[in-house]
Amino acid sequence: MNSKKRAIILVIDSMGIGAMPDCAEFGDSELCNTLRNVCKFNSGLNVPNLEKLGLGNIQDFCGIKKTQSPKAQHGILQEKSKGKDTTTGHWEIAGLVSEQPFATFPNGFPNELMDKFVNETKCGGYLANCPASGTAIIEKLHQEHHLTKFPIIYTSADSVFQIAVDTDMISLDTLYEWCEIARKILDEGNYNVARVIARPFKMIEGKPTRISKDRRDYSMAPPKDTVLDNVKNIGAKVIGIGKIEDIFSKAGITHAIHTGSNKEGLELTIKALKNELPLEEIKYYDVDITDNSREIIFTNLVDTDMLFGHRNDATGYGKAIEEIDAYLEEILPLISEDDLLIITADHGCDPTVEGTDHTREYVPVLYYSKGIEPRDLGMVIGFDSIANRVTEWLEL
Repeated sequence: MNSKKRAIILVIDSMGIGAMPDCAEFGDSELCNTLRNVCKFNSGLNVPNLEKLGLGNIQDFCGIKKTQSPKAQHGILQEKSKGKDTTTGHWEIAGLVSEQPFATFPNGFPNELMDKFVNETKCGGYLANCPASGTAIIEKLHQEHHLTKFPIIYTSADSVFQIAVDTDMISLDTLYEWCEIARKILDEGNYNVARVIARPFKMIEGKPTRISKDRRDYSMAPPKDTVLDNVKNIGAKVIGIGKIEDIFSKAGITHAIHTGSNKEGLELTIKALKNELPLEEIKYYDVDITDNSREIIFTNLVDTDMLFGHRNDATGYGKAIEEIDAYLEEILPLISEDDLLIITADHGCDPTVEGTDHTREYVPVLYYSKGIEPRDLGMVIGFDSIANRVTEWLEL
């Protein structure tokens, strides 16, 4: 292989495009269609680059026109795994189909688990232990949190154990340590929980405000190798941008850098494409890169989901998609004939329907490379088709 071949995966977190046939099993309405409903709510979106790639050719989206000559291959992906969460979606994108759904806790976590958490963390107690919207539960309990110094523990319709603390009162290091302890307890007890999430907040102008850049996800380790491991194992680079290293519990990653916003994630992706990232600074200490002919750049853009989908903010969701599109103006010219850009999503989170949880949806996929033959891929079964395409592209 004479030149470097790269696969660049951009996940627009939660940008689903329609309820899957089994959506009712996940408590979701057949009316769910995150992108279509966001477009309709905003009377159309200004996304000329996604439009040129062929996003509007996949479905009818208000304000995203179909084009006679799309630049990308475009289609719809149907998830094989039983889930509608970040971990399940990303694992399947990387080639790992989850046959068994992760556990959820609609009545809160069992007493024996919580007692063990209190005992091992020495946190003194806890607040909440129920499904909740993160912003709402922190708003409701922050005063009691300040009085007791107890962490706020909550879950959702997803398989998550979330710990919120004011890091002006309980240090960020302590929060991370408590999350690591929770991860260990959950794994040892076979609770089958996908993620422990650190949810730091601070009081800003008298209002509890979550600090996105300091959020960390502690995922269950993938039970099998993914395409990321396959690339890492040949001595090539796998660069995780955003929460990618957390989602994969560092498995298959050689370099990682966290982000506080989509803007930061997109700018870091551009730096990666220009070979301008400080690779020595973000490289795992035990990694030895011996193959510079292949590379994966894997970016999660979480704002659509975290800031807008879960908060039922369809206006903000639309603006976030427009922001991503604006950055594509700079990204697309950097994609050479040796690069494969893949734009997709991991699940839905429709801000226009009742509830604040993820939604079980199809997702779009766009494949772009300089000189690629555009075509309509139609309906493709399996997010893992992306891993297959990456494997083929990188000649693994």
